[in-house]
Amino acid sequence: MQNYRECFKKVRKDCIKYIQSQETKKEKFRNKDQLIKSHIIPLCFWISKKRKDKKTLLVGLAGGQGTGKTTISTLLRLVLTKYFKLKVFKVSIDDFYKTREERILLSKKKHPLLLTRGVPGTHDIQLMINLFKKVKKSTFRSINVPKFDKSIDDRCKKDNWFKLKKKPDILILEGWCVGAKPEIGKSLNRPINVLEKNVDKKKIWRSYVNNQLKSKYSKLFDQLDSLLYLKAKNFKLLKKWRLKQEKNLK
Repeated sequence: MQNYRECFKKVRKDCIKYIQSQETKKEKFRNKDQLIKSHIIPLCFWISKKRKDKKTLLVGLAGGQGTGKTTISTLLRLVLTKYFKLKVFKVSIDDFYKTREERILLSKKKHPLLLTRGVPGTHDIQLMINLFKKVKKSTFRSINVPKFDKSIDDRCKKDNWFKLKKKPDILILEGWCVGAKPEIGKSLNRPINVLEKNVDKKKIWRSYVNNQLKSKYSKLFDQLDSLLYLKAKNFKLLKKWRLKQEKNLK
């Protein structure tokens, strides 16, 4: 507990500053100190202990839209860097979406719904696997990591990609479907909403997404050393937060 208190004293100012930067006049974070003390700091101690033999620790952070994945991952990086003196690189699975051109071709070949980014099958898995391989190597070379611009629904030009110049001690991959498992049995037979009922009558889209989870995504997620999940109180909140995020992009 003494270490927790020391950590809190050292990181509180920077954490509060970042949290306040994410607030608006209408929306404020409640119990900021409690968030830092009871959640962020304990998680950071847990993560730091998981890292062994100076190898890069791969941490997955999942949760629905608006649950705070970006905020939490940024606070984790802040504490791990400032108090534990670790090099942390965080990236979103969203930055690995296939290009718009690639999704257009996919939508024509497999199903029209695959033009819309988001579901498993619309990411470039090989790019992520290559990133994991490179940061795990003992000899590290600078890496260019993709960046996606949702406002134009396409991948940024390579000049604007992230530059990872030093081997990270911790790599955090955040995204709503990180660590997701495929459906089993006959669960895909029944459409879960009007979209699936009207546009995916033959189960082509949902079967393709599920098969991607079984194969490529499973291979990717198996490489994660740890997985954290942020759970929303109910699905209505996720819908509200998602609509708000999309509105902010316009």
